[in-house]
Amino acid sequence: MCGIVGYIGYRDASSVLIKGLKRLEYRGYDSAGIALLDTKLEIYKTKGKVARLAEIIPSGLTHKVGMGHTRWATHGEPTDINAHPHLSPSGNLAVIHNGIIENYGSLKEALIRQGHTFHSDTDTEVLIHLVEEIKVNERTTLEEAVRLALNQVIGAYALVILSRDEPSKLIAARKGSPLVVGYGEPGEFFLASDATPIIEYTRKVTYLNDGEMVFIKDGTLTIKTIENVEKSPYMQELEINLDAIEKGGYEHFMLKEIYEQPKSVLDSFRGRVFVDQGVFRMRSLQEYEEKLRTVNRVVMLGCGTSWHAALVGEYLFEELARIHTEVEYASEFRYRNPVINKNDLYIAISQSGETADTLAAVMLAKKHDATVFGICNVVGSSIPRLSDAGAYTHAGPEIGVASTKAFTSQITVLTLLALALADLRGAISKEQLIVYLKELERIPDKVEQTLKLNDEIVEIAKKFKDARNFLYLGRGVNFPVALEGALKLKEISYIHAEGYPAAEVKHGPIALIDEVMPVVFIAPKSGHYGKIISNIQEVKARRGIVIAIVSNGDEQIREMADHLIEIPDTEEIFSPLLTTIPLQLLSYHIAVMRGCNVDQPRNLAKSVTVE
Repeated sequence: MCGIVGYIGYRDASSVLIKGLKRLEYRGYDSAGIALLDTKLEIYKTKGKVARLAEIIPSGLTHKVGMGHTRWATHGEPTDINAHPHLSPSGNLAVIHNGIIENYGSLKEALIRQGHTFHSDTDTEVLIHLVEEIKVNERTTLEEAVRLALNQVIGAYALVILSRDEPSKLIAARKGSPLVVGYGEPGEFFLASDATPIIEYTRKVTYLNDGEMVFIKDGTLTIKTIENVEKSPYMQELEINLDAIEKGGYEHFMLKEIYEQPKSVLDSFRGRVFVDQGVFRMRSLQEYEEKLRTVNRVVMLGCGTSWHAALVGEYLFEELARIHTEVEYASEFRYRNPVINKNDLYIAISQSGETADTLAAVMLAKKHDATVFGICNVVGSSIPRLSDAGAYTHAGPEIGVASTKAFTSQITVLTLLALALADLRGAISKEQLIVYLKELERIPDKVEQTLKLNDEIVEIAKKFKDARNFLYLGRGVNFPVALEGALKLKEISYIHAEGYPAAEVKHGPIALIDEVMPVVFIAPKSGHYGKIISNIQEVKARRGIVIAIVSNGDEQIREMADHLIEIPDTEEIFSPLLTTIPLQLLSYHIAVMRGCNVDQPRNLAKSVTVE
């Protein structure tokens, strides 16, 4: 959940690190720090955001080696002392760390018995003490001390270590938390949690695998496993553009990413289907055609917004392809004893491709010889590399912590898969398939039309920015949209909100409805239209305030609703791609009006790479 960056080369290291940390700040922003190395090791760190760190760093620094960290607290409160980097007892070694050392308690007790004194509340400080203890007692090299220490560690880590005694060296390692190596000019290397700090300098990268260590010394790079087996680095080209990680004139990344959805939805299916012929062109489908034709059950795995996308997928797979589909919270799936059949298909959904619980669920499924299909946004991330097959969403970098374009891109890919499986299994006629695909082609334009409702939504936001509670209700494929709408409002405005199936309103939530309770109905024309009108009437009978998202020209709900948001008409299966847009805008504007930091909401980080 933290962001780390390292540099060794010919540039001013402090400038590279601060710029990199600002781009990684979506991963954590409660404290930050850097370590700079030449003849001595200098540490600057503070509670607060990277901008505050930048203020305390002296000007005119010329260090060519360094590392930086932006923190999302796990062990220990956000304080100056708990901020990274952390030093060894002698002050010769420094470490930055993303992850959790699960057995830090027992390691700490053993080190205290050996005379160690700790200054922070973090698990990370234990790690650097352990490295130095091994180095001194075993009289070994720093590389070997790090390797031996990591063999004692239980948990997840991406880390970088510097030594005052070896100023031309960087050591890094990963297990369960992402780490990428960037190759700059000859003798120049970058390390980072993801590619965003690197693309300004290079497009050549290596994504480290679990259990791998990197040793950069005197301009050369070596990769070994923690079992001391040397590995050949696999270098690949980044496809991200620098413009994609800048705000581009928008006030917030979240608003920019909401407005990028016509393009991101299009990019999620463009080139993957010949619409007029109803023919799919996805290599992953072709390679597993027989498996997909005969699969009896699909299990979708996700967390947070990705779990909501999976719920939409469940409706689509069962409706279109007639495949029994289940949706699992990855965090629950991995810790019980689930029935995993090797003939089932497991679909893992994660924007980052590094979500810790989803990654562990994938490993569990593969342990039982199940086939795993990954749907991720970040090329080269862990879940795609572990999956048997998969599809990238091609949404582009998503910097805002609250997911927007990743959600609609995930739904687009799931829709495409559901249609492809329906065709493959003979559950849909070619004529109906082409009708659906032609409508899918029109969806990006309809998303663009929906975004033009922004000014109307601003006016609604003004009325409800001080509400204390919201209720979101939807039916069928739009029930997950209700969940997602409530999550967005909670995440960025800190207003309590709940999403429910509209049919369940009488089973408890109706007790909450009064004249100050805003109730958001996701109510486009659908097979459930008559039922949801009854639900609206039930709310109005109790003086509830109704905000309704409806299809263009809906006069029946207009007569009942207090506020109406009309979206373009579409096939019911595609409606989540449109109904979710007004909910994103409503949450955004309410949060801004309440003075909230929508890109960096409190207590949250973008990628949950630790438990």
